[in-house]
Amino acid sequence: MRGPKGKLALAVTGASGAIYGLRMAQWLSGQGYPFYFTVSSQGKIILKEETGIDLREGNEEAALRRAIKDHRRRLSYLDVNDLSAPISSGSSRCPALVVIPCSMGTLGRIACGISSNLIERAADVMLKEGRRLVLVPRETPLNAIHLENMLRLSRAGACIIPAMPAFYHSPARVEDLIDFVVGKVLDALSIDHTLFRRWKSGPA
Repeated sequence: MRGPKGKLALAVTGASGAIYGLRMAQWLSGQGYPFYFTVSSQGKIILKEETGIDLREGNEEAALRRAIKDHRRRLSYLDVNDLSAPISSGSSRCPALVVIPCSMGTLGRIACGISSNLIERAADVMLKEGRRLVLVPRETPLNAIHLENMLRLSRAGACIIPAMPAFYHSPARVEDLIDFVVGKVLDALSIDHTLFRRWKSGPA
């Protein structure tokens, strides 16, 4: 099992596409990877709207465990307002943070070095420590500010993976499109997977 050593972090923010974050959490849990999980306040609203999962009434960790079938208890839930959480410090040695989906508000604040919550602080830590930061924006169309912020973050060392599924693997279900995006994120983390059929030129 390849991939970054240590407990990576996963965050869901208030952009449409919460299912991407849930699917990645489900895959990580199923494969035995321990991970931190946090959700922004707006992300909780989107989760409720798009998936029916309600994290606004407490007991967030139990609700997430049920949603992703975390039978191995690999998920460790962190409150987005807890700036004393492990991933807020470089000394925690968290190897990577994935923000999936990443709202343009979150992306913009990270680009400006603003740490108003745990997600933004953890992203700042990844950049300052030279560790892996993967941002999965889900917005269209993109304006010049969005593009400039993504360029600025890319130059700072972040990996930008827009939620843009491909079609060469002949997806038959919505889940296939979701798995393609999640698979690209896993590729960026150097984690082996078989979530989609890779491109193969010439006869199959």
